[in-house]
Amino acid sequence: MVRIVAIAVLLIPGIIAAIGIKLMRDTLFDSVYPIFFLSSIQFVAGLILFIVGIGFIAGFVVHRDRKRQQKDKGSK
Repeated sequence: MVRIVAIAVLLIPGIIAAIGIKLMRDTLFDSVYPIFFLSSIQFVAGLILFIVGIGFIAGFVVHRDRKRQQKDKGSK
């Protein structure tokens, strides 16, 4: 059950990071969405989404590893 929750928690930031990659790729291929006025704004928005998504995943992994190391030290 815990693993299913962990995967669900990591799925949303993964999707956000994928959307960021797509926005940056579309900017490079000169496909600007109407919501963004300039291609540079679209690229920066994609970069921010990518950094936030990857940052959340990395923070989650680091927190989980540190938590496991503390748990392992206490059991020895």
